[in-house]
Amino acid sequence: MRSSVRSPSYALALASAAGAIAASPVPALAQGAWPERPIRIIIAFAPGGGTDVVARLLAPRMSEDLGQPIVLENRAGAGGTIGSEVAIRSAPDGYTQLFIPSSYASSAALYKLSFDPIRSITPIGLVGIAPLVLLVNSTSKITNVRELVDFARANPGKVTFGSSGIGGTPHLSGELLQQMTGVRMSHVPYKGDGPAMADLMGGHIMAAFASGASAIPMARSGKLRALAVTLDKRSSAAADVPAMAETVTGFSSSTWYGLVGPAGMPKPVVDRLSTMLSRVLRNPQVQERLRGDVVEATPEATQQDFVKFMEAEIALWTRVIKAGKITLE
Repeated sequence: MRSSVRSPSYALALASAAGAIAASPVPALAQGAWPERPIRIIIAFAPGGGTDVVARLLAPRMSEDLGQPIVLENRAGAGGTIGSEVAIRSAPDGYTQLFIPSSYASSAALYKLSFDPIRSITPIGLVGIAPLVLLVNSTSKITNVRELVDFARANPGKVTFGSSGIGGTPHLSGELLQQMTGVRMSHVPYKGDGPAMADLMGGHIMAAFASGASAIPMARSGKLRALAVTLDKRSSAAADVPAMAETVTGFSSSTWYGLVGPAGMPKPVVDRLSTMLSRVLRNPQVQERLRGDVVEATPEATQQDFVKFMEAEIALWTRVIKAGKITLE
């Protein structure tokens, strides 16, 4: 599916070229200033999901700033690896980019990739970070994370927690909680946040990890109870909800979004994109729109910050997946 946009939206942060990126031939820029034609951004997931929604919020302002149409192309399949490979194998001229979510990091451990998730890309910017939320039924006797952990410790395997599917960040966050506290819970995968929260309201499962955009409105309505956001500090979008790290020291997991291109993009092009993304993300209207989806914009993040962040995410989820013996089968 393709769409072309030419007006306002959102953006990302960057800096100079990162030493972690493997050297590759840099194509000569055509005469004249880049960009001289439409830019394609591949979204490696189906339309309507969180990655698609955030990308479509950003695209019009990016287009306006760059003076060229942004063509968004959905290439779903295999947990985002199909679209990622298409983008990464494209010419590194700046005219094809890839909008990635946090699952880009866990895919490195769940799939046999044909590319290196760091060396095969040029990181352009981290768009924003969003918490997941640990939820229970509003009628549950469990009112905080400590009580849930204590109950799970006293009743191994009896705490059932739902998520949007095997290998996703919500599932892995539940696995991380088990590994950090030494408790044993039972994972129940669903096809999305909605079905998981519906079963939680119906009393079919005891807890669930869900995206902030889905979970916070349900908690505010009183239909579910939010025990914690999964960050190491409270989220400004839900300041009344404790951070998981307030109970489980060092706990931190999140969903996030970023923009990358193929390895070897020319530095002037990357610098232009970087500056544009940072400028767009500083726009108060953009920040407000993102915050409406419980996403905190990260305009201060440099390209080096983004590389280090992705490396840490890949290392974390690889460790969790291996320790939990998680597979997609």
